[in-house]
Amino acid sequence: METIALGVEPRVIRKKEAAKLRKNGIVPAVIYHKGEETVAVSVNEIALNKLVHSAESHIIDLQFPDGKTLRSFIKDVQFDPVSDRIIHTDFQLFAADEVVEMEVPVAISGDSIGVEKGGKILILRHALTIQGLPANMPDHVTIDVTNLDMGHIIHVREIPMDAYTGLSIMDEPETPVISIAPPKKDAEAETESAAG
Repeated sequence: METIALGVEPRVIRKKEAAKLRKNGIVPAVIYHKGEETVAVSVNEIALNKLVHSAESHIIDLQFPDGKTLRSFIKDVQFDPVSDRIIHTDFQLFAADEVVEMEVPVAISGDSIGVEKGGKILILRHALTIQGLPANMPDHVTIDVTNLDMGHIIHVREIPMDAYTGLSIMDEPETPVISIAPPKKDAEAETESAAG
């Protein structure tokens, strides 16, 4: 997993301060670690967007103006329900030997037989919650869809984790992750016949 540097500025929590920051393209954030005091910071919205909307997960070195660096990962992101802009972020610190849970993006490999028949691949879960040591965390979890046929679904319990040493998926086993939807015309025909 790649490590990315991200500049942060300490901030003082005041009334209406968060709204003022957002207006200037700055996102309020907090940094926390179990047993330690939470630190309020702010981060550039454009730089944060690149990380949040990346197809890969990252370790993030939070760099303060005084030269201090804290190693972290993004634990939570809040979006504005209307504009979809990031309005707040939580960064979690960790020790190298500490088991953590991270959101890791899903990637697909292979040519699905369902797609070859005209179906459309649907990623129902774009990231999985993975537990393990930070050093073992992958950029993404790759799921082979070669044998996925029309109307079939891959659930969390069906994702092989042999290639990911010491890691576990923490999502519910029955959670659907990827499916193949039938072509639109077929789906419409099924709906009409069910209605008739």
